[in-house]
Amino acid sequence: MNFFVNELLKDIQTNKQYRILWVDEGNIIAYLIDIEDAKAIPFKRTISELKDEVIQDLLIKIREEPFVFPDVDEVPEKYLLLRNQSWEVIEEMVQDEPAIFEKKPRSSHINKAINVHGVSYPAVRKYLRKYWQRGKTINALLPDYMNSGAKGREREAGNKKRGRPRKYSSTGINIDDTTKKIFRVALEKYYLTTKKNRLTDAYKMMIKEFYAKDLYFEDGIQKVIIEDKEKLPTLVQFRYWYNKEYNIIESTIARKGRKKFDKDLRAVLNIANSEVIGPGSRYQIDATIGDIYLVSKFNPNWVIGRPIIYLVMDVFSRMVVGMYIGLEGPSWLGGMMALANTVSNKEKFCAEYDISISREDWPCEYLPEILLADRGEFEGYNVERLIDAFGLHVENTAPYRADWKGIVEKHFDLIQKKVKPLLPGYVDKDFQQRGARDYRLDAVLTVDDFTKIIIKQILHYNQKHYLGGYVRDEEMVRDEVEPIPLELWKWGMKNRTGKLKYFPEDTVKAALMKREKATVTHRGINYKGIFYSCDKAMKEAWFETARQKGTWKVNIAFDPRCMDNVYLIKARAASYEVCTLLPISERYKGAGLEEIIYLQEQEKLSKINAEHKQLQKDIDYLSEVEAIVKEAENKKKTQLNRSLSKTEKVGTIQKHRKHEKEENQKSEAFKSEKPKPYTKTGEVLYLEQSKESEETYARPNIREFLERRKEKEDE
Repeated sequence: MNFFVNELLKDIQTNKQYRILWVDEGNIIAYLIDIEDAKAIPFKRTISELKDEVIQDLLIKIREEPFVFPDVDEVPEKYLLLRNQSWEVIEEMVQDEPAIFEKKPRSSHINKAINVHGVSYPAVRKYLRKYWQRGKTINALLPDYMNSGAKGREREAGNKKRGRPRKYSSTGINIDDTTKKIFRVALEKYYLTTKKNRLTDAYKMMIKEFYAKDLYFEDGIQKVIIEDKEKLPTLVQFRYWYNKEYNIIESTIARKGRKKFDKDLRAVLNIANSEVIGPGSRYQIDATIGDIYLVSKFNPNWVIGRPIIYLVMDVFSRMVVGMYIGLEGPSWLGGMMALANTVSNKEKFCAEYDISISREDWPCEYLPEILLADRGEFEGYNVERLIDAFGLHVENTAPYRADWKGIVEKHFDLIQKKVKPLLPGYVDKDFQQRGARDYRLDAVLTVDDFTKIIIKQILHYNQKHYLGGYVRDEEMVRDEVEPIPLELWKWGMKNRTGKLKYFPEDTVKAALMKREKATVTHRGINYKGIFYSCDKAMKEAWFETARQKGTWKVNIAFDPRCMDNVYLIKARAASYEVCTLLPISERYKGAGLEEIIYLQEQEKLSKINAEHKQLQKDIDYLSEVEAIVKEAENKKKTQLNRSLSKTEKVGTIQKHRKHEKEENQKSEAFKSEKPKPYTKTGEVLYLEQSKESEETYARPNIREFLERRKEKEDE
C-alpha cells in the first residue's frame, strides 16, 4: 500500500479529513494537515501507522476533492492579483520541504517574509494554511469572497474614493493616469535595479521625490515636508500596481541580472537521471507520425493516412505511463488525450480494446511533479490552466532540441521497429522513390486496430524489456532490481515515492477539455448551432426563462472530436453537469465539431442556391401574372360597351352571376368517357322542365338559402 502527495485520508471516528503534504524518499514518514481546521498546522506520521489504520478501517482514502476552484477566465483580475501577492510571499518557503513543516524553520521563513514583503505573521500563516489544505496549488490562494464586488473591472478615477473605506486613516486618493506614471518611474528607478532595494524603500523614495510640498534645512541638511495623508498613495496601492504592471521574470532579470536568472532562476530543462529521485519526478511527452497507413473504420476502401502517436514516459523507471493514437496532428488536443490517459485506470482502458490485464500489470494513474514537453502544443493559455489546476510544473524544450526528450524519442524508434515486419501498409525507406511500391494500397488496419497493437507492444515493453543502458544506483544494485520498467517502477513506489500526484480522472479530464461559452435559449443550450439540454437546465426552467427574459451565456467544456455531449462547468462545485443532444440536433450524433461545421456550411450554401432558384421562379410567376392581366385588359378594351352607365353595370351583378353559374355547371358536369353499347335507334322525347325543377339540382349558396328561409317565414 502506497500513499501519495495530495491524497485525502478520512478519520472514521472523528470525521476529520487530512491531506498528505509530503512523503519521504524512503517511504517512512509523511506530513499531513487537517483540511478543515482554521488553525491547523502540519504534523508528522509514520507510513507504517497510516497503513495499519487503513487496514483496520480507521482511516479511508477519499477520492473526491472538496476544493475545486473556478476557471481563471472567470476570476476577476483583482483576485488574481491578491492570489499572486500571496504566492510571492510563500513561494520560496513552500519549496523548502520537509523543513517548512517544522516549527523552527517555518518561523524563520515567516520572519524573513515579514521583513521582505511587509506582511503580518498571521497573514503568512494563513497563506501557508490555505495552500496546504486546498491541494498545494497556486489557486488555493484565491480569496474566498469571489461573489463580492464587481467582476474585476478597473474603475475610472473620479471624485469619490474607490475601494474599501479606511477605518483609522484618512480617505486617501484615487490612482489616476498621472499617479500610475509616477509609480512606473519610481519602480524603474528605485526597485527594478541591481541594488535590490525593498519595495517599501522604493515607496518611500517615491514619496520623497514626487510628493513634497515644501523644503527646509536642518543642520545644513535639506529636508522635505510631504503632502498630507489624504493626498498620498498608500504602500498597498503602490504594491498593487507593481504586481499588475510587472511579472516575475521581468522583475527578477531587472533586480538580479540576466546571467543570474539564466544560471539559477530560469526553468530547468535538462533531464539527466541524476535529477529524478523516483516515479513521478519527471514525465516526458512527445508525438510522432506513425510509419503506417490506415483505413477508415466506416469504409475499408477509404485510406485515411498515417496516425499520430503520443506517448508519456516516466524518466525514472522508463515506464510508458500514458498514450494516445489518433489523427490529431501534434496539437493540444492530442496532448490532452495522452495526459488524460496518464491518470486513467489502465485495466478499464485496455478492456475497451478487448485486452485483459490486472491493475498491477500497468499501475500508472498519476500526474508527475514535472512534465517536459514540446513548445508547440504545451505553451500558452491551455498549459497555464493545467498548471493552475494541478500545480504541475511544465518545462518546454528549446527549438530543434529533440535530444532533450531522448527517452521518449528513443522509444518511438523502438516501437516502430518492433511492429514493422508484421503490419501491412508500413512505410519503408524507399517510399515515394521511382519504381517503389505504393504502401498506401496495402493499408488494412483502422485506428482502433493499430491502437490495440501498440497497447500490446507497450505492455510487453513495460513488463519484459531489459534496459541495457540503465545505470542502477547503489540501492538498486543492493536490492537486485532488474532494469525492467515495471520492476523499476515498483521498486521506486516502495522506496522513493512522494513525487506522484493523485487527482480524480474526471477532474483531470474536465480541466483538459476545450472551454467555450454557449448560449441558453428557449430551444436549448446552443453552441455553434448544436442544441443540448441537461438535468440542471430542466429543473431550473432555463429554457422557459430564456424565452421570457432573454438569453445568457454559460461555460462549457467539450471534446471537439465528438460533440455528443458537452459539460456544463460548475465554478464552485466538485463536479460538472453532462449535457446531451436534443432531438433537433440528433443528426450530429457521433460527429466531431469540424464535421458539424462543414455540414452546416454545406447546408448554408445549398440554402443560398435554393433561394436564388426560388427567386427566379417568383420572378417568372410575376411575369406570367402580368401577362394574364394584360391580356384580360386588352380583351376588355375590345369588347367594352361604353353606352352602359355605372348603375346598369353594377345593378345586373346577380343576373350575370346566375348566368355564369349555370354555364359553369354545364361545362363542369361529370361526363362518362366510356362508350355506350350499340342500341336500336329510338325516338328522342324532350321533357319540358319548369324553372323550379331546373334549380332543384343546383346547390344554393348560403345567401340564397337564407333568402328562401326568410320568404317562408314571411308567408
